[in-house]
Amino acid sequence: MTTTTTAAATTATSSPMVLSLLLFASLTALLVLAPRVQQPLAPRPLLGGEQAPPAAEGSYAADLDTGAVGAEEDGADDLALFRRVTLDSGEGATAAAGAAPKVAFLFLTNSDLTFAPLWERFFSGHGSLLNVYVHADPASRLRLPPTPSFRGRFVAAKPTRRGDPSLIAAARRLLAAALLDDPANAYFALLSQHCVPLHSFPYLHATLFPATAAHHHRLPSYIEVLADEPQMLGRYEARGGEGAMLPEVPFARFRIGSQFFTLARRHAVLVVRERRLWRKFREPCLPESRLHSCYPEEHYFPTLLDMADPAGVARYTLTRVNWTGSFEGHPHRYAAPEVTPRLVAELRRSNGSDYEHMFARKFAPDCLGPLLAMADSVIFKD
Repeated sequence: MTTTTTAAATTATSSPMVLSLLLFASLTALLVLAPRVQQPLAPRPLLGGEQAPPAAEGSYAADLDTGAVGAEEDGADDLALFRRVTLDSGEGATAAAGAAPKVAFLFLTNSDLTFAPLWERFFSGHGSLLNVYVHADPASRLRLPPTPSFRGRFVAAKPTRRGDPSLIAAARRLLAAALLDDPANAYFALLSQHCVPLHSFPYLHATLFPATAAHHHRLPSYIEVLADEPQMLGRYEARGGEGAMLPEVPFARFRIGSQFFTLARRHAVLVVRERRLWRKFREPCLPESRLHSCYPEEHYFPTLLDMADPAGVARYTLTRVNWTGSFEGHPHRYAAPEVTPRLVAELRRSNGSDYEHMFARKFAPDCLGPLLAMADSVIFKD
């Protein structure tokens, strides 16, 4: 009886030890044999250094024979960037920040920022009310060194091509970086390297944020929205006929407008978060439509905003473009002899409109000298 009791006690005492040894052995085997779990990547820096940063991951090569970049796909880095906007930025972010509202200037370029000296004069003394961001096509070498306001303000970029959804992707990339970089960014002005200011910065800021507007988060977006234009059907069918855009975009809801806009923060967030229409507009155009009808950068933004918030857009752009004598889809390009005080006055208020333009394009590089010469006496004298 005593022997049996002692054996039972010994077994009971050794059981926890056996279990401990088995558990230790199991953990050791798991650590040795199991595949390593990859650590999550740190968020990609929003802005680069002194020069334009290298191309973002997932860049694609252009087709040199057809001139087409191909269907734009959101790479892993872009998706991570857009996801951060979804999690971190809302339309009330500016109000929550308690700071003076800022204007984010988004430069989309594939060549040197020739007019940077003029923009420096425009920005001077107002750095607390603005931010600058640059998406520079990594396939293009910028020869001119960045001036102070542009230094270190380059976002991770991918190749772009005119008449291609890569321009939409680049604009979304710029918007996302600006949304995350500063919650006080309340307006987002998309510009090109050929754009110049037509007024002083204080005048622009007062126009965008009038004293009578108590709730800045409900300010309008300035984007051109056109319907019933002669070329509408051809542009609508450019991706594969009349059914290519259905069911997301029926022809009656299709819009066109200028590529360059000034978006309120809530609409910038909307553009970055949106997926449904983007899947349609990022599809490549038919070869026969590429030359005259394929301008997705002029279709996606006005269509999206007119469908999502038609009462929240002004339906015109603040960037003046002269289409007189346009050639193969390119607007008139001003040369140095044309740059006069009279031209500035005409560009500010043109076509009998009841509003003023804040920016203008398209200017040749030799216009820089004449523009600088009359910057203080004409352009910035409101």
